[in-house]
Amino acid sequence: MPPRQGEWILGADERLKSFRQLLVHARERLGVDFGFVLWDGSTVPSDLAPNAFALSFADEGAIGALIRRPKIETLANLWVAGRIDLRNGTLFDLVARRPTVRTRELRKTLDKTLLVKTLAKFLLVPRGGPWPLEDIHGDKARSGTETENKDNIQYHYDVSNAFYALFLDPQMVYSCGYFTDWSNDIATAQRDKLDIICRKLRLKQDETFLDIGSGWGALVCHAAQNYGVRAHGVTLSETQFALANEKVAKLGLEGRVTIELKDYTRLEGSFDKIASIGMFEHVGLANHRTYFQTINRLLKPQGLYLHHAIARSTKADAKGFRRKRPEAVAIARYIFPGGELDHIGMTAANLESGGFEVHDVEAWREHYARTCRLWHDRLLENRKAAEREVGKHKMRLWLAYLAGVSIALRAQHAADFSDAGIQTQQRHVRVAADARRSIPVIQSIPSS
Repeated sequence: MPPRQGEWILGADERLKSFRQLLVHARERLGVDFGFVLWDGSTVPSDLAPNAFALSFADEGAIGALIRRPKIETLANLWVAGRIDLRNGTLFDLVARRPTVRTRELRKTLDKTLLVKTLAKFLLVPRGGPWPLEDIHGDKARSGTETENKDNIQYHYDVSNAFYALFLDPQMVYSCGYFTDWSNDIATAQRDKLDIICRKLRLKQDETFLDIGSGWGALVCHAAQNYGVRAHGVTLSETQFALANEKVAKLGLEGRVTIELKDYTRLEGSFDKIASIGMFEHVGLANHRTYFQTINRLLKPQGLYLHHAIARSTKADAKGFRRKRPEAVAIARYIFPGGELDHIGMTAANLESGGFEVHDVEAWREHYARTCRLWHDRLLENRKAAEREVGKHKMRLWLAYLAGVSIALRAQHAADFSDAGIQTQQRHVRVAADARRSIPVIQSIPSS
């Protein structure tokens, strides 16, 4: 029989009191230097300053939900809904201030009786709501068909051009920037990155240049304006396609730049130079052979191909590598459906078996960590405008995603996030860089 109203209120008061005691105990034992704000407005410590950094809980259902299902999906839903939030700080502040005690030591440090008794009080508390991510099943099939490729790309990129403009640079480059100075702003870092790509490819006047996954057209326009190439870009995002064509017209590059809404597998023609910048992650491990065969077919003999993508650290065996961490599964589900990452050895092997010779490998892990931090900070600064454009839930989801990637890269958790660029040709080889726990930039050329 369910409790009468008075009994339930009494239980709620008891739960709140117990949870507050547990937080006081945890702060003392673990040396936590941030505070907590509870659902009744009370704080831990009780004299927490209004401007102090704090973790807040909007309702006791959030605690019950986490106890019953302590998974990243639960935490993501609670965060996106704002039921767990941060006051006067960001996820970067939370990571910087988190206790450094290991899990094994944590169990020894805390009073187990207090912990178990407190959490047990929340086991039957209804989880409440909302659960904004619960119906999202973005981790779709990776058969590589054109329809699936288009669906996956449009899920992520066709959110809103105006939304992406709130945190990207003026050219709207949505891949790792390159910092010749760590104090550079995102616009400078992306402009320098575009130029590095063009110089690595040794672009020359009137050469034909293909950018696979051309986004909002920054690279093809930069290459045509500054290196005189005839550039062609392809994308599956309709919103990117529309804005990129507007950019081409605005810059008067119609005679030099063309943009096409097409799957890479259906491309025809022959190009002197090809780049793939941040697109390879969408291909899927099962489709790598098709991908590199397509590049080889499109690239002229002795042409140059630059491959820039995110990579994971390798494992002891293939089975271990295919086992994904929970955060990687969450990103595929909520952010990048169909996305899969290889490791740098797999990329190099696939390039060579596809008739390419690896010329240069450059790790950009730190650059990508800095890029994502600047994107996060710009989105946070424009959060009200972002909310109006895509809604509170999506805005908070993207904030968490950008912060999580930056934090993981900075901590060298390359098991999940690294950025790579490889330059190749059809046939020579020089590999420079420790790609382990890093971000390779590999360049390559197909063999004649």
